[in-house]
Amino acid sequence: MKHILKAKKRFLCLLLAGALAACLSPAALAAPDGVEVAPGYDYTRFKDAGITLNVYNWGEYISNGTDGSMDVVKEFENLTGIRVNYTTYDTNESLYAKLKSGGGNYDVIIPSDYMIGKMAAEGMLEELDPANIPNAALIGDAYRSKPFDPQNKYSVAYTWGLVCIVYNRTMVDEGDLEQGWGILWDEKYAGQVLMFNNSRDAFAIAGKLLGNSINPGSVQEIEQAAEKLKEQKSVVQSYVMDEVFDKMGGGEAALAPYYVGDGVTMMADNPDLAMFIPAEGTNIYIDAMCIPKGSRNKEAAEMFINFMCETQVALANAEYICYSSPQVEVPALLDEETRENEMMYPGADTLSRCETMEVLPDELNSAMDKAWSDVRSYDAAGNGWVMPLMLVAMLALSGVGYWRKAVRRRRSQF
Repeated sequence: MKHILKAKKRFLCLLLAGALAACLSPAALAAPDGVEVAPGYDYTRFKDAGITLNVYNWGEYISNGTDGSMDVVKEFENLTGIRVNYTTYDTNESLYAKLKSGGGNYDVIIPSDYMIGKMAAEGMLEELDPANIPNAALIGDAYRSKPFDPQNKYSVAYTWGLVCIVYNRTMVDEGDLEQGWGILWDEKYAGQVLMFNNSRDAFAIAGKLLGNSINPGSVQEIEQAAEKLKEQKSVVQSYVMDEVFDKMGGGEAALAPYYVGDGVTMMADNPDLAMFIPAEGTNIYIDAMCIPKGSRNKEAAEMFINFMCETQVALANAEYICYSSPQVEVPALLDEETRENEMMYPGADTLSRCETMEVLPDELNSAMDKAWSDVRSYDAAGNGWVMPLMLVAMLALSGVGYWRKAVRRRRSQF
C-alpha cells in the first residue's frame, strides 16, 4: 500500500537481501540476451507492433537500474519490443480518483488489496486471461484467492508486507515502545511524530489502538477513530507519504508509522533508525498488478504482468525495493538473514495479529472520507473552534475597516 522510495544507496537492503549474482546459476548469469526467462512463453509476438504500454505504479516501486540493480523496464522493452511509458502516483486514493475521472489511459496499475476490491466491484478492472499469464502459478497460495479478489480474476500479487513504526533510537526511549501504537499519541514526543497522509492507514492505526479491527464495522467506529486521531494532532509534526524518507532520514522526526520495506530503505540512509511491530497487531497488505477497464493493449499488459513474475525479475524487484515477494522461488534466493527476518518474512505468531484491509460499504467509505476531512481541518490547540472565531474576527475587522474608510470618504465631502 503504498510505497514511494527515494533513489538513494540501499546499502542495508543489499546487505539483507544478498547479491543477485551470488544467487543465480552460472547458466542464468551467462544468458546472452539479457534477463533469463522461463522457456515456452513467446515474448516476441508483439515485437514489431509498435505498442506502448502505459504503466502506472507507486514511485520507484520497481528495480530501475540504479545501485547496480536490474533495469526491469529496459529489460522488458529489449525482450519484447514494447515501449513502456512509466508514471507514478502516491496513494491508492489518488490512483482511484484519476481513473474514476477518466484522467488517464493506463494498461497496468498496481493498487493495494482494498482498492482492488473496490475497483473490481465498480467495474473498473479487466478480467485477466490466465493463458497469457502462466507465471501467475508462481505466486504463493497465501497471496491468491483473497477476499478482495476471491477468484483471482483481476489481480496477480506483486509484493506484500506489514505496517510498522519506524523510530530514531537517539530520540526515542525504547522502553516507550511497550505502548504499541499509543506511542504515536505520547505527549513526550510532541512535534516529533509523523502520521500517514491517507485515511485508510490512519484510521486502521486508530482502530487498532481502540481495540477494534482495521476494517471499521460501523459509522460509530469511524467516529471513535476520528476522535482518537483528533487527540493525536497536538503531537503530530506533519502528515506524510513520500516526505517520510527525508524527514526520518534527516533526523527531523522521531517516530513514523510506515511500511516495513520502506523502513529498511530509511534505515539504510540513517543508521540511527529502527522499526518494530506494535503488540496490538498491524495491517498485512498485498499490492497486486491489474489491468484497468478499457486498456487498449490488454494482451501486451498481460505479457508485462507475466514478465514481472519471472524469477529473476521478481528477485530483482524484491532486492531493490526491499518488500517481501509473493513469488515462491524468490525467498530461497535471498540470504538466510533476510529469509528469517521477522519484519520482512514474519512467522505465524506475528501473522496471527495481522489483518488485511477489506472493501468497505459505500456508507462507511463516505463516513470515513468526511471524518478524515474533519480530522485534517481540526485545530488541536483550539479544540476545533479557533478557526471559526478567527474568521468571524477577520470579517468583523474587515467591516470596521470598511466603515472607517466610508467615514473618511464622507468627511472628505464636507
